[in-house]
Amino acid sequence: MSDADRDSDAGDDPDADEPLAVWCAGEEWCAVTATATILGKKWHPVVIHRLLDGGPMGFNELKHDVDGISSKVLSDSLEDLGEKALVNREIVNEKPVRVEYSLTDRGASLRPVIESMAAWGERHLAAAEDADGGVS
Repeated sequence: MSDADRDSDAGDDPDADEPLAVWCAGEEWCAVTATATILGKKWHPVVIHRLLDGGPMGFNELKHDVDGISSKVLSDSLEDLGEKALVNREIVNEKPVRVEYSLTDRGASLRPVIESMAAWGERHLAAAEDADGGVS
């Protein structure tokens, strides 16, 4: 498959080098708060984690890998992550249409953050004993 067959190329995303506009710019705490806002959406870090581990994936493969997510929520998450230049959407086949999702350089740069979140969770979180006792 040639680059011409693709809708776009993750490495050529002009938005990936532009800083994201944030509401708290100039505040000392802004970087942490704005990053938490992006990663604080329930499924965003999971989608990023799966793409970090599995590389580019089609929608159905990603849905299968992100166990428990609905098609609508996955679609909305991918759209939001794409708008933030974290995930790239590429059309890899016209008939039938096949779309593949991958991380942009900006999205891949979240690897240490996602790995730190996973390590912290493995160290400090345990399975809830009952349905009401878990972290929500």
